[in-house]
Amino acid sequence: MLSEKEIILNIEKAKSGDEKAKELLFVSNTPLIKSVIRKFRNKGIEYDDLFEIGSLGFLKAIKNFDSSFNVKFSTYAVPMIVGEIKRYIRDNGAIKVSRRIKIMASKINRFIDEYTLSSGEVPKVEYIAEKFGTTPEDIVLCLDSARMPVSIYDRVDGDDDGMELCEKIDGGESEEDKLLKIQLYDELEKLGEREKKIIYLRYFRAETQSEVAEGLGISQVQVSRIENKVLEKLKEKFDL
Repeated sequence: MLSEKEIILNIEKAKSGDEKAKELLFVSNTPLIKSVIRKFRNKGIEYDDLFEIGSLGFLKAIKNFDSSFNVKFSTYAVPMIVGEIKRYIRDNGAIKVSRRIKIMASKINRFIDEYTLSSGEVPKVEYIAEKFGTTPEDIVLCLDSARMPVSIYDRVDGDDDGMELCEKIDGGESEEDKLLKIQLYDELEKLGEREKKIIYLRYFRAETQSEVAEGLGISQVQVSRIENKVLEKLKEKFDL
């Protein structure tokens, strides 16, 4: 098992054409690839095909990863693997999200709601993972696969321009969006409590600015100002 430091070192070597480093990364992360493709079993795709497609996504993750992203490589690699499989599925026939994932995502969503209401804070992804006995990567994967409203990619009903949070930041390319989502989870946890609550209600619970203002006892203008300030912070953070 490679340490994160060793992973970064071997990624740099692999990018420079070192096939042994690439092979070492692949072998050490094979359990990660297998854990992701298990989510897509019994969907009419042969296991060997799934593994091949997932491996292609993993190799793309090696190619595109940059240590300046400030996320663990495995956290970055999971959405890349999933994205590759989803592209294959999209091009070769639709797939339905399993009932188990939908139920799990619903439980996670309910837990986030209850925690936020009782504590006034949005729980960290790591905390959610701990409570559900899984990894942060699996939490992100589950919510994304089920397309639950908690996803920051869901359209905000009632918003004037009908845009998604990621679109309001830069509307980037698909692989950039995957990384951006992971980084956003981390960055949102660093916001002040009022900022965090406004962003949570606006983009995770799809409330309008008027509804947020009424719930927090402030004006819609204040909500808009705080929301825009947070988005500007995120733009600056991601150099967009």
